[in-house]
This record gives sequence, C-alpha cells and structure tokens, in this order.
Amino acid sequence: MLIGMGPGIGLAVARRFGREGFHILMLARDAEKLSSFEKELAYDGIHATSYAVDIANEAAFTTKLIDLAAEHPDLDILHYNPSAYNPAKPSEIKLPVLMSDLKVNVVGGLLAAQAFWPAMRERGHGVVFFTGGGSAFKAPPDLASLALGKAAMRSLVFTLAQEGKPLGIHVGTVTVCGPVKPNTKLAPDLIAEKFWELYTQKASDSWTTEVIME
Repeated sequence: MLIGMGPGIGLAVARRFGREGFHILMLARDAEKLSSFEKELAYDGIHATSYAVDIANEAAFTTKLIDLAAEHPDLDILHYNPSAYNPAKPSEIKLPVLMSDLKVNVVGGLLAAQAFWPAMRERGHGVVFFTGGGSAFKAPPDLASLALGKAAMRSLVFTLAQEGKPLGIHVGTVTVCGPVKPNTKLAPDLIAEKFWELYTQKASDSWTTEVIME
C-alpha cells in the first residue's frame, strides 16, 4: 500500500513493486490523479486500486485506514510517502499551517502504522516503509515546517523499527537528501530501487533501518 501517491517517488515505487507481481493499493487526496495513475500502471500490466482521502483530515483518514486494514489483513508492505511543503521561517510560520503539515508529514504515518501493525504482529511478518527527507538533518531556515516533520518522522521510524524487529516487522526509511529529479542520482526509479533492496533483506539480523541518498 502506497500512502501519498504522486508522479515521482510514489509512481516509481508502484512500478518497481508492481513488476514483481504486487497488487498496488494507492491513497492520495486527488481522485482524478489517482485514476490517471491507475491507467498508467495498467498500461504496464500492473494491477492497482486507488482510494481518495485527505491525509490531513484525521477523522476521514483514520476511518479509511480502519476499513482498509479490515479488508486487507494480509497486507505485506505499507509505504508512507506524503510530504507537506509550506515554506516559512520558524519565527513566522502560522500554527494552523504547522499543525496541518505535521498531520501529513508524521502523524499520518503513525496512524497508518498503528492501523496495520496488529495484523502484522499477529502473523509475525510485515514491512513498513517511510520516505524521509534530508531536512531532518539540515534544516533550511525557510523550511521550518518540513524540517520539523521530517525529523519527527525519522524518530518515528527508529522507534517503530526497535519495536517491530522482535515481532518480525521490518521498518525502514530511504532518506532523500536533495531534489528528486529524473536522470540524476536522486531519480525516482533509483529511489524506488533502494526501497526494493530494503524489502529483499530477508534475515532480521541484516535489516537496515535507514538508507541515505545524497
């Protein structure tokens, strides 16, 4: 399941895992864009199903997660990919903007993990991935909200990873330090490949929690 489906990393990850036979479940706010992604993936022979929901709407998002967790108790991979981007200096950012961004950048990831965690724990297997950002390490002064969110999300990944490892749940992040652009070292398909490499780490003693791409 890809939460925060977009034309960059999201679509690349969907294609990479779809080529391996995965049925892709996609969540994002824009139903029209989701429909176009379904068509693109179908053209490549990849089966995908989309669900339109606003991640910043905690009530609606939580309800959708509960429904999907009940429908898909055997979900193998949960990938949280959203990123809210509202440039502002820390001395100037408005609290409602910050709170909304945090819902997307970190709270939504926690809610998603909590929704699918019980089933993964019960069967002793599962994978939870997050797309991280370099602002977690180096916080540009005009990207205060994004930096706070990515830093909090990175901490969430490491705490979940410690909880999940003895349960058979692999939690990891690919932290992308720079702009994502095709035909560069941070191209979406290269990032997707890193997630695939994380997924194929079979033995728990070799599980990687974070891959940093610069």
